[in-house]
Amino acid sequence: MAEARLQAELRESNFEIERLRERMSLGAPTIYKDLSLITLIPKWSSPFSTVTLEVFYDSIEVSARIGRWQDSYNMEIAIFKLTDLPEVFYKWCQELHKDDPTWQELKNVFPKRYKVVHTYPYHL
Repeated sequence: MAEARLQAELRESNFEIERLRERMSLGAPTIYKDLSLITLIPKWSSPFSTVTLEVFYDSIEVSARIGRWQDSYNMEIAIFKLTDLPEVFYKWCQELHKDDPTWQELKNVFPKRYKVVHTYPYHL
């Protein structure tokens, strides 16, 4: 009985070794994600802060390209970097708390809520 069990475990181990050898022979490269780039992303607190919403989004997307992040990382990092009123808005925004909100949905919601309206002298 014990010998049969050992034989079954040996067959299973051999199968696993062969599977790993095949995987290594395919040459599938390991993809590294550099999450240290999060520190370069500025916090965003309001449309009147020194960091505009566009700069905030761009810094996340550029860091994502360099660090090879997924879109879901972009979303989580953006939420992490919100402060003050935008953070409160996010917590109460039903649109962003549905099943699986995407990065694009987050990018679309905030400009609707925080429109920057410049006065006529500003444009001069």
